[in-house]
Amino acid sequence: MNPTIKKFGYPGTLLRELQHWVILLRPAQVTLGSLVLAAKSDASAFHQLPSEAFAEMADAVSTIETALADFTAYERINYLMLMMVDPNVHFHVIPRYATSRRWGEIDFADAGWPGVPRLDVAVNLDARQLQALVSQIASKFRYSTTV
Repeated sequence: MNPTIKKFGYPGTLLRELQHWVILLRPAQVTLGSLVLAAKSDASAFHQLPSEAFAEMADAVSTIETALADFTAYERINYLMLMMVDPNVHFHVIPRYATSRRWGEIDFADAGWPGVPRLDVAVNLDARQLQALVSQIASKFRYSTTV
């Protein structure tokens, strides 16, 4: 796996692996259910991905949106390709909602709603919480039949 994927906690944050992509739980939860969709390639520019990766991306997006709709009942979803710090092709997937979501004892507000996501305002989970959230969200991906 490329350095960007490892930086986002792979393999501990892995929710689903496809041929060209991995879907990871984002360790800093901007909103509840924030993910990373990362290309497994070493590409550092979107156009460098093979055409098969673009075709498979449609399945990845459908899987993500189905699983997150079930998990967090988001109102909107944002895919942000930032690649300023982490150079390999990846998207931050941020489910958006007007009212807070609660998971366990933690409230997750969408600090940027209804504007752009506030990546600087995130819930940082400890290792136990992170693994519990990975487990719970991964179960939603297991029931997805898209991929």
